[in-house]
Amino acid sequence: MGTETGRPPTADEVSGELSAFLAKGSGHEVGPDDDYFALGLVNSLFALELVTFVEWRFGLEVGVEDLELDHFRTVVRLTDFVLRKTAG
Repeated sequence: MGTETGRPPTADEVSGELSAFLAKGSGHEVGPDDDYFALGLVNSLFALELVTFVEWRFGLEVGVEDLELDHFRTVVRLTDFVLRKTAG
């Protein structure tokens, strides 16, 4: 999906949207390298919501092989994951 202009999203756009989604869902601001799982801000149900949001917002499919927790631990890691998936 990318952006409304048809180009792939930038790292700043992805991280901004992910940070906003996480803040709204967890009730806490999270820094780019904060491990929101280790901090107890995200439970398993919210993790599924996060995966669904990423798929919907960025128009990509998160396959079973992608469901490594390390891809989803921080905004930086998740941004890198989204950028890799949208580039291909």
